[in-house]
Amino acid sequence: MKYRYRVLGFLWFLSIITFVDRVCISVAGKTMQEDLGLSLEQWGWVLGAFVLSYGAFEIPSGALGDRFGPRITLARIVTWWSIFTSMTGWVRSFHQLLAVRFLFGAGEAGAFPNSSVAIARWFPVAERARAQGIVWMGSRLGGALSPLLVIPIQQAYGWRMSFYIFGLAGIVWAGLWYLWFRDRPTEKAGVPAEELREMPCGAAGGGHARISWRRVLRQPNLWWIMLMYHSNAWCGFFFLTWLHTFLQNGRGYTSRDLVALSWLPFVLGAAANAIGGLASDALVRRIGLRWGRRWIGAGAYVLTALMILATIYTQDKLWTILFLALGYSISDFALPVAWAVCLDVGQEHAGAVTGAMNMAGQIGSFLTTVLFGYLVKAFGTYNAPLVPIAVMSIVAALAWLRIDATRPLFAEPALPAKGAAGPDAFPS
Repeated sequence: MKYRYRVLGFLWFLSIITFVDRVCISVAGKTMQEDLGLSLEQWGWVLGAFVLSYGAFEIPSGALGDRFGPRITLARIVTWWSIFTSMTGWVRSFHQLLAVRFLFGAGEAGAFPNSSVAIARWFPVAERARAQGIVWMGSRLGGALSPLLVIPIQQAYGWRMSFYIFGLAGIVWAGLWYLWFRDRPTEKAGVPAEELREMPCGAAGGGHARISWRRVLRQPNLWWIMLMYHSNAWCGFFFLTWLHTFLQNGRGYTSRDLVALSWLPFVLGAAANAIGGLASDALVRRIGLRWGRRWIGAGAYVLTALMILATIYTQDKLWTILFLALGYSISDFALPVAWAVCLDVGQEHAGAVTGAMNMAGQIGSFLTTVLFGYLVKAFGTYNAPLVPIAVMSIVAALAWLRIDATRPLFAEPALPAKGAAGPDAFPS
C-alpha cells in the first residue's frame, strides 16, 4: 500500500472521531436539556458556543499548520478537544456547559484545514478531491455511529459516560499520529522514490509557508469561496446540532425511532462524499478545472434546497428522514469539491485558505444553530428554521458560479481552464 493511503487512513479515522464527538451532544441533547434544566433558547446558545469559538480560531489554526506542519498541529488540536469532550460529562449547570463547549470549539478549530495541509503535501492534484471525499466520508460515518453508540451508553450508564469514552478515543489517535506521521513525504523513512515522484511540487519542501493577508483578501475568488461555504453551512450544521431534537419534537420520533432511522442522512452523506470527490476529479479531466469544480457545487446545492423544502411539506416520519437524508447527501456530494478548490487556489497556503473558508462556514453554522430555537418559538413550528436553510442553499449555488479554481490566490498567472488529460488538467 502506498504511504499516502496510510496517511489518508489516519485522517479518515480522525474524521470519524471528530464527528462522533460533535454529534454526541445532539444525540444526548434531549436528556441533557432535561437533566440540566435548559430551555430551547439556552440549548441553542450551548450549541452555538462551540461554533462561535470554532469559527474564530479556524484561520490561525489553519495558518499554524502551514507554518509548523500538520504533525504537531493536529496532535495539539485533537488532544485539546478530547480533554474538553470529556469535560462535557463533568458539567452541572448552563454556564459551565457554555464555557466547556466554547473551549471545545476553540480546541477543535483547524482540524480539517490541517487535514487539508496533509493532503496537499502528500497527494498529487489529480487525487485531492477524492482524498477529501474519503476524509469527509469518515465524518458522516461518525455522525451515523453516534446514535448507535451514544443511546446504548446513555441508557446503561447515563449521558455523561459517553463524553468520557469519546474523549479517550481522541487522545489515543493524537499519540499514534504524532509518533507515525511526518509533515512531508521526504521526511518519512521508507517512502519509495517512485511514490515521491508522484507527489505534488513542493513535497520536499523547505521553509514553512507564510502568508500575506493584505494581498489574499483583495482576491474576489476567496470571498466567493467564503460566501459559498457560509451559505452551505446553514444546512450542514443543522444535521450536526438540531437534527435529533427536530425529529423528536417536530416529527414525534422516539428513542427507538432515532436508533432505527436517524443514521440514514449520515450514511448516505458518507457515500456521497466519496462519490462526489471521484466525480469532480473525473469531470475536471473532461471539461477542465474551472467548470469541473463549478458544476458539481452549483448543481448539488440547488437540489439540496428542493429536498429541504420537501421536508416542510410532510409530517410522515419516514418521508421526513428520506427527504432530509437526500438533502444532506446531495449537499455532501459537493463538500469534497469545496475543500479541493481551496487546495487548487491555496496551494502551499492550503491551511490558511481552508481555515478562511471554514471560518466563514462557522458563521453560518452559528447563525442557524442559535436562531433555530428562536424561530421555533416565534412561529410555533419546527418547520420554520428550514426555510432560511433552503434559501441559503440557493445562495451557495449562485456563489459557486463565480468561483474559479484555475486562479491561484498567490500567483499571478491563471491555471489552464481546459485540458481533458495530461498535466494541464491538474497543475501542481
